[in-house]
Amino acid sequence: MRPSMQLQNFASKQTPGRDGGNAVPAHTHTLSGSLELMGAPMSFAKGVEIYGESEPADYLYKVLSGTVRTYRVLSDGRRQIGAFHFPGDIFGLETGGVHLFSAEGTTNVNVIVVRRSSVIAAVARDNELASELWSFTAKELNRSRDHIMLLIKNAQERVAAFLLEMAERVTGNAVELPMSRQDIADYLGLTIETVSRTLTQLEDAATIELPSSRRIVLRNRRALVEMNA
Repeated sequence: MRPSMQLQNFASKQTPGRDGGNAVPAHTHTLSGSLELMGAPMSFAKGVEIYGESEPADYLYKVLSGTVRTYRVLSDGRRQIGAFHFPGDIFGLETGGVHLFSAEGTTNVNVIVVRRSSVIAAVARDNELASELWSFTAKELNRSRDHIMLLIKNAQERVAAFLLEMAERVTGNAVELPMSRQDIADYLGLTIETVSRTLTQLEDAATIELPSSRRIVLRNRRALVEMNA
């Protein structure tokens, strides 16, 4: 089933509240919790489009399991990945009426899908939700700014920043990457050869260990931080 048809079926099954979406109990004061109450779960196989660039941004999404990448294809055919989203992350929120990026899973993913109009109605009634949505939007803007700044660094600095970003998601120093080397390259604006060569250089310097292509152990986190300074 095409993703657009899945969303149409999802929309037809929602129970509308006064705002045209699912009502949110007054005691719910977290954006993440509200999305789960207002929305419904959907599953997407690895590589299946969740939404496309320039499509109407009528829904918001929260990742329940798996990992999502948002990306756009440049005029010369290259792919630029804008972000990776992990369990608990919210994505798909746009300042305009259409999506600026496409989204698909790097793995099989389960998400909560909720109408954008329902979220807007909920924050209009709840100051705490409105404040949290504002904070989330500011955080996303900062993340986008940091990613732009990352792309002007050299290859080693970009890879170090990426490893530190992924390490923030785990406890300890071992990172299991749910994306391919090509995904990493497209996120960092590098070639896959440059990413692989830089990882090997970091391993040779005893900064990281590479037990496998998807598993990376940070052996000298301070060195990575200094590279990223």
